[in-house]
Amino acid sequence: MSELATVLADLVRIDSVNPGLVPGGAGEAEIARYVAGWLERAGVDVAMQETAPGRPNVIGRVRGRSSGRTLMLNAHMDTVGYGGMTSPLDPRIEGKRLYGRGAFDMKGSLAAIMLAAARLVANPPDGDVLITAVTDEEFASIGTDAIVRDYRADGAIVTEPTELELCVAHKGFAWVEFETSGVAAHGSLPDDGVDAITMLAPVFEGIQALGDLLRAGGPHPLLGTGSLHASLIEGGVELSTYPERALLSVERRTIPGETTEIIDQQFQSILDTARKSWPNFNASYRRTFTRNAYEANLESPILQIVATEAERLLGKPPAVTGTFGWMDSSILGDAGIPTVIFGPGGAGAHAIEEWVNLDDCEHCIELFVATAKEFCA
Repeated sequence: MSELATVLADLVRIDSVNPGLVPGGAGEAEIARYVAGWLERAGVDVAMQETAPGRPNVIGRVRGRSSGRTLMLNAHMDTVGYGGMTSPLDPRIEGKRLYGRGAFDMKGSLAAIMLAAARLVANPPDGDVLITAVTDEEFASIGTDAIVRDYRADGAIVTEPTELELCVAHKGFAWVEFETSGVAAHGSLPDDGVDAITMLAPVFEGIQALGDLLRAGGPHPLLGTGSLHASLIEGGVELSTYPERALLSVERRTIPGETTEIIDQQFQSILDTARKSWPNFNASYRRTFTRNAYEANLESPILQIVATEAERLLGKPPAVTGTFGWMDSSILGDAGIPTVIFGPGGAGAHAIEEWVNLDDCEHCIELFVATAKEFCA
């Protein structure tokens, strides 16, 4: 078994289910200890950064030979739950595929940046290389949030799996809540009760209208248009009582340029329209969590160098793509760190069967090392 396959198999065997997704999930403590110990034995300077109790980031630093730009290689250690998987922590190799929970998303990439760091220790570039193995990407990304508070870099590669394509953009999202207030009363007393659930009707109409407007708008060349959907609804206490409260949770997916100010204006407009047509309308809106969309500067040095190294590696220019999901690259970009996304191929993120292509992981190691040598000059 190759060194890559050995390290990746070790990582897959470690339960690192995100406790924010699965109550009682193991979290990242054990896998962080493994990553830190492995990097230390490879000669990398290692620091631990607590992001929540028992959930540390691992930061490895390959010291450069002199002054030069600093490159960050980022991968997350947490995984989603197991669903209906059988033997999720029992890695198996079939041909060039390694199977197991997290192999594709994204322990294959984590193993690749670890091995890249080890190779760079033996022949370091001029500037430093930071290896950031982070917590919580699958839930709230408190790991990379902590990284940008304490560490800086001149460029970064988020090593999420991309099929060896150059990913330069992804969507963002906002979670919002509409809450309506009615008057509780016995179901036989319509003159006394005000139905908070029915009061959501104009909100649903506004959501449908906004969704149609977004889909009809000008699309981003890689990401299409923004969108939204009603996700969760709750209200009422029993069949024979008018509900005094109803809560509707909505997810708004965004493209670059759609700011939180734009989102707030759009949803506030839904409420303003409802108040004009419903005399007793009583509702509020709040945005509970937001992550921005991301779009890389195609002229940035890190993107240009990764593109060049990928072309050398693949024998042709890499495909330039965007992805509809959200990634930690947005946090790095918002912190002023030019970032590109590049990683291996495979399949099964969050699915019952998950695997990563070992050859692609080897290619990623080679690209990360070559990029560091060029970028950190």
